[in-house]
Amino acid sequence: MIPLSTRMRPERLEDFQGQEHFMYPGSLLYNSIKNKTFTSAIFFGPSGTGKTTLARIIAKEMDSDFMEINASTTGTKELKDLIENAKLRFYGLENKTTYVYIDEFHRWNKLQQDSLLKALEEGVIRFIGSTTENPYFAINNAVLSRVRNIYQFERLQPDHLKKLILRALTDKEKGFGNLEIPYDEEALDILADLANGDGRVALDTFGFIIDNLNLGDRITKEMVAEAMQRKIGFYDKGDDRYNLLSALQKSIRGSDPDAAIHYFARLVDGGADIQMIGRRLMVIASEDIGMAYPSAVSIVTSCVQAALMVGYPEAVINLSQAVILLASAPKSNAAYMAYEKALSDIRKKKIDDVPLHLKDAHYQGAKKMGIGKDYKYPHAYGGYVQQQYLPDNLYAEGVKYYEPTSNGSEGSFKKFLEGLEERYGRNH
Repeated sequence: MIPLSTRMRPERLEDFQGQEHFMYPGSLLYNSIKNKTFTSAIFFGPSGTGKTTLARIIAKEMDSDFMEINASTTGTKELKDLIENAKLRFYGLENKTTYVYIDEFHRWNKLQQDSLLKALEEGVIRFIGSTTENPYFAINNAVLSRVRNIYQFERLQPDHLKKLILRALTDKEKGFGNLEIPYDEEALDILADLANGDGRVALDTFGFIIDNLNLGDRITKEMVAEAMQRKIGFYDKGDDRYNLLSALQKSIRGSDPDAAIHYFARLVDGGADIQMIGRRLMVIASEDIGMAYPSAVSIVTSCVQAALMVGYPEAVINLSQAVILLASAPKSNAAYMAYEKALSDIRKKKIDDVPLHLKDAHYQGAKKMGIGKDYKYPHAYGGYVQQQYLPDNLYAEGVKYYEPTSNGSEGSFKKFLEGLEERYGRNH
């Protein structure tokens, strides 16, 4: 049986869900597809976010030959055969470029990736590669330089997923529209929420539920919980996960480990996933603890990574350590506030140029323009030397963004900076 996610795969740009940060009517990518000027691209992001779907829509819109392969099952020999066939089409009577979609492109080694280069340069093929890994690390620079466009796909929002589910429920040709299945609205909302931004998970879970309904059954939230093998405590107890996340952060900020661990336990009991809790804890480590205990972000990141590796239920051990550490650590938001104040000046003031002695002088002719002249290399002076770093007008104003507290480790940084001020003045 064909999975529901495959049957319901959109075939038109108008039906594509999500990725509005680069795909919307009038966007450059949208126009390049409609105008048939699309060339090559790399799609980067989590599974189930529409990478393969968009690649197939592009191929259909471009009205060109389309080949789809998976890097995990296709080797160099098959790729060479594909390129040879593409050459016959390109240089033969058809005179057509072949679009090649390579899923999981990061699985190919350097030699395999480089085998595409000549065909790309000659225009024999146009290439769409998809990867769940960061392309700047997983894909050769030679390929990246020839594929200018890299699009980062984000997890789908619950409203995107609900639209996909409703389409499957009402579509009479590919979905279940002929069955007129009753359902609770809340059940679809929960399914869209628990799918964690993955369209494939949402649709295939929905298909599994419908395939195993008894005649006359109604789709309920209990069925969704059973199909997903997940708790739905938030919905049963009336808790809102975002209120609980807010309470968790504010309890940590207030240095109350008992309250923090209470809200953490409620989040876990309610069905919050590791990523949701982990992301918030890593933000807290820099936003609320910051320079008062700089190691907090490293420790918390390690705890979250460990939690992701072991999974529930043991993951709560790693996450509990992170929660207690953050709540018990000294607090400072001085680093974050320094950024906010600097950003405010950038947006509200007319800022002078970078001082000449700080500009990049690593090119011919820089010295003739005075660039880099009189720059003092601090390490040549024992680690510090007095000189101007801020733009002229901010330097003249004596602007100060970072105001360290005396809390925890930040107290040591504060003493060091105050010592420099006493010796050299406010602007050093």
